Amino acid sequence: MDFHDRQVVVTGGTGALGTAIVGMLLEAGAMCYVPFVHQSEADRFPHRDNRRVTLLPNSELSEESLVAHLFDSVPRLWASIHLAGGFAAGPIAEASKRDLMQQIDKNFVTCFLCCREAVKAIRQAGGGGRIVNVAARPALEWRTGAGMAAYAASKAAVAAFSVALAEEVAKDAILVNAVAPSILDTPANRQAMPEADHSRWPKVEEVAQTLLFLAGPENKVTRGAVVPVYGRS
Repeated sequence: MDFHDRQVVVTGGTGALGTAIVGMLLEAGAMCYVPFVHQSEADRFPHRDNRRVTLLPNSELSEESLVAHLFDSVPRLWASIHLAGGFAAGPIAEASKRDLMQQIDKNFVTCFLCCREAVKAIRQAGGGGRIVNVAARPALEWRTGAGMAAYAASKAAVAAFSVALAEEVAKDAILVNAVAPSILDTPANRQAMPEADHSRWPKVEEVAQTLLFLAGPENKVTRGAVVPVYGRS
């Protein structure tokens, strides 16, 4: 993969999957722009001192003006990878409208706004580009969303939006895709589910490889896909 001198935004880039994909992008020669909200995210980010990493503070991705400002600060955008989101579970009888809207904001609204600004920026740069979003297994297999219905619905919106957007911007040589992970093998998920068979979960490095291809110039034809990245789970 050759990302030499290509500008890439990675939202959620300070998380486990984000750290993996940013590392791969840097190895491939990319310039990475990583938004964050809390300073602690930046402080623990292992790539923070890399000269080809720009950390963008105060980046609340559900706020239109802040998202617009973020993308305005990136010159000649090639790709935008959207990992930012949130998870919540619980029975529907105990859920409030606020709980639902939080999931919609964290997962779908952030994706929508970042995609909108990425399309503008890639068009302005010329030469086409790539957008990759992150859905989830319940976005494709709705019954697996039992007990987390608001989350499943918000991620299903991401999946449908990604496919619709891919058709809309194909004429601009912008290829839009999404991945749909099952439970990722991260320290936080292991702690939350200590009795699970962690060996079956997809590793963040493995999922990052799929993201890298979809965001790269070597991907010349794949668009409108929601790619299951389940591992053996």
